[in-house]
Amino acid sequence: MCNYRAMTVAALQQAAHQAPYRAPHQVVVLALAPVVAFDLSIPAQMLAMVDSQAGGAAYDVRTATPDGSAVATVNGYGVTPHGDLSLLEHADTVIVAGTRCPDVLDDGVLDARIAEALRAARRRARMVSLCTGAFVLAAAGLLEGHRAATHWRYADRFRRLFPAVELDIDPLYVADRGVLTSAGGAAAIDLCLHLIREDHGSSVANRIARYNVVAPMREGGQAQYIDRPVPEDAGMSTAAARALMTEHLDRRLSLKDLAAHCHMSVRTFTRRFRQETGLSPAEWFAAARLRHARHLLESTELPVDDIAAKTGMGSGTNLRQHMRAALNTTPSAYRRAFRSAGA
Repeated sequence: MCNYRAMTVAALQQAAHQAPYRAPHQVVVLALAPVVAFDLSIPAQMLAMVDSQAGGAAYDVRTATPDGSAVATVNGYGVTPHGDLSLLEHADTVIVAGTRCPDVLDDGVLDARIAEALRAARRRARMVSLCTGAFVLAAAGLLEGHRAATHWRYADRFRRLFPAVELDIDPLYVADRGVLTSAGGAAAIDLCLHLIREDHGSSVANRIARYNVVAPMREGGQAQYIDRPVPEDAGMSTAAARALMTEHLDRRLSLKDLAAHCHMSVRTFTRRFRQETGLSPAEWFAAARLRHARHLLESTELPVDDIAAKTGMGSGTNLRQHMRAALNTTPSAYRRAFRSAGA
């Protein structure tokens, strides 16, 4: 028993030497009354489950309210926070949960103390909003000139209050120069998984998604959930075409091929595909290819040209162009970043 204990202590000391301690990434979730409880719970549920390579939590998730007192939720109960706006001073990521605050949603007006705290945090922190939290960032002046998302139900109101913001209600979330905004409801989960994916790689994000029994990356965008009349031939679906594309990312599949696979005309197929996913077939196919290319860069040593061939990008040059346009990085830089994180 003594020898075993000595070996264990030695192993722990060696591990501590190989993996120096890193302070957890500080995440502060700002809650403005009445806050959407679902949004408030998601960062703690998703981010707090990620372990660092040195052991312990990778994220320290805390909730803040303007004065540090309990905040009412739209769901009829109160939540006690960890502190007040001073928590934002030390945040690496600030997440604004969805709110039904009438001053912000109806008039686009935000308390000056909150606006100043958010602007000060922006100088050093990644800024994130969930659902109608985008109204708060916009009212603080942090979304001007940015592309952003919010719940489709509030789109017209948002555009009226904040015309200088480029609102896009099609995606589940938007990432634009260090400011990330999500659509409504469960899109907050998609955005939190995106944060994990960007910080720690797709394998970690996939593990967190599996534990929570959600899709690691959902297809399409918010547009597929907007209230619309039920289309004709509602029993027809383009799911078979998406399965075919996923299985054959390296092949060239024309609209005619995909439509025929679903027993539809090209016109009907194209219309139905956008209704179901919020994307055109070409956009969906390109996103699926890039997603798989990122996975291969993270998890294999395959040369860039081979990855491009396997994912239908054709050449390493094309893959570089796609990654530069979508992620503002190169395949080599992307691989180095996630290999460094994994080390």
